[in-house]
Amino acid sequence: RDMAFLTARWEHLVLRNYACPPALLEPFVPSGTELDSWDGQTLISLVGFRFADTRLLGLPVPWHRTFEEVNLRFYVRRPGRVPRRAVVFIRELVPRWAIATVARVVYNEPYVALPMRHHSCLTTNGGEVRYGWTHQRQDCELGARVAGPPSALVSGSQAEFITEHYWGYTRQRDAGTLEYQVEHPPWRVWTTTDSWFIGSAAALYGPAFGAVLAGPTQSTFVTLGSSVVVHHGRRIQTESAELQSD
Repeated sequence: RDMAFLTARWEHLVLRNYACPPALLEPFVPSGTELDSWDGQTLISLVGFRFADTRLLGLPVPWHRTFEEVNLRFYVRRPGRVPRRAVVFIRELVPRWAIATVARVVYNEPYVALPMRHHSCLTTNGGEVRYGWTHQRQDCELGARVAGPPSALVSGSQAEFITEHYWGYTRQRDAGTLEYQVEHPPWRVWTTTDSWFIGSAAALYGPAFGAVLAGPTQSTFVTLGSSVVVHHGRRIQTESAELQSD
């Protein structure tokens, strides 16, 4: 088996979820995939977490092993005999320009480098976690509080739908699609209504997504996270690519 592109721990995740009109997401759907839904709803998630012990091709990168990320993502599936459920990122925030640059160049992922911070007192008995960043001189924050122990995922639940995605797809500059696999064990999760997002989403994500993120949430989940493995990306053969090659 080939060496993983990236290994790390994803720690103390906050996943704040919103219903989103499908028409808003369709322009972002990579070729060869289709929008996925849960219980008839198309969802987007604002996700904050911490990378720890990050290694590229097995090697630690000095001063870039531990850092925050906040991303806005939605959910697709690649049809087939065994459909692949996946995430697509609208924008990803990190505090290191080198990480953002590598991700844009290698995967064409929509990374942006901004000043970021976090605070967490999360344990197996609950606690609080917050992720903050500064954009256009305005402070923003995503956070949640939880109590008691986390629970195992329930089959068919929204928590399972949000967290159990092991593929990612990225549109490429030539309209092709890159596919990559992500491995991690199933997470135990907290469900909480005590969560918040503070700041102007419109300035960062545009007015349409800003309106969604200013509206009501469907749910918020928190998990301690785990080790993850991100494999090298590969281009998939799509109908548009086949037409271009004819």
